[in-house]
Amino acid sequence: MLSFVILISLLKYITGELPISLPLIINKKIRSFAQLKLLTESSNITSNNLKIKMKKYLQMYRIQFLIILSIIFFGCEPDNNTERIASNVKEETQPKQDRKLILFFGNSLSAGYGIEQEDAFPGLVAQRVDSLGLDYRVINGGLSGETTASGLNRLDWFLEEEPDIFILELGGNDGLRGIEISETKKNLIAMIQLVKDKYSDTEIILAGMQIPPNMGNEYTSQFRQMYPEVAEEENVTLIPFLLEGVAGIPDLNLPDGIHPTEEGHKIVFRNVWEYLEPKL
Repeated sequence: MLSFVILISLLKYITGELPISLPLIINKKIRSFAQLKLLTESSNITSNNLKIKMKKYLQMYRIQFLIILSIIFFGCEPDNNTERIASNVKEETQPKQDRKLILFFGNSLSAGYGIEQEDAFPGLVAQRVDSLGLDYRVINGGLSGETTASGLNRLDWFLEEEPDIFILELGGNDGLRGIEISETKKNLIAMIQLVKDKYSDTEIILAGMQIPPNMGNEYTSQFRQMYPEVAEEENVTLIPFLLEGVAGIPDLNLPDGIHPTEEGHKIVFRNVWEYLEPKL
């Protein structure tokens, strides 16, 4: 039986199931056991009391040796409970792809031009959602330089997965470039209808924009009115002006006077959160 246990223990060591230090302990015990046994049986020892004591030590070593082998044989099997806990931890740390999706689809404002993307207002929304333990995740589909026409061309790619909430932030670059209001409006409506046609249950929020009067007062006024008109016609939620409290304030914008700083994005986040939170 002892030989069988030793054989199994050796196999476990070879396959890596035993700590490297255990064979060293076993080897030490075997040498001590053998030396003590040899000494006990030596004819040079004549004292009976000494022989009795050494036999006791011999018995003690035998017991210790068997205990070590028993631990190896019975105690080194994989711990199913440990494996289960490790598996659970792994599952909990993996991203939950089944969480509902909040999709931001916009231009450089959403993309966080000039700052870290996590500090832009979509990133701040993601942080707030996580801190509240809400069953949502955020995808930032912002792209610098995006117009409503280019956004319409790439939107279908972002709709491979159903968004629970779709936040449309486009049109600002159209206005800065003087694109016809009718063209911008047509593209905004087309994007909203594309989302509706594909996912009828998706909540849609349209972020309203305003532009400086560089293109003339009439164009500027028509551009500002376009967003409420689209929101009413398509029956979607409107953020009246995304950059409320930020636009035109130098300390809250980068040197270009268009893109918010980190502090500016904190205000934009509050503007968005006011209309987003009731839908969560």
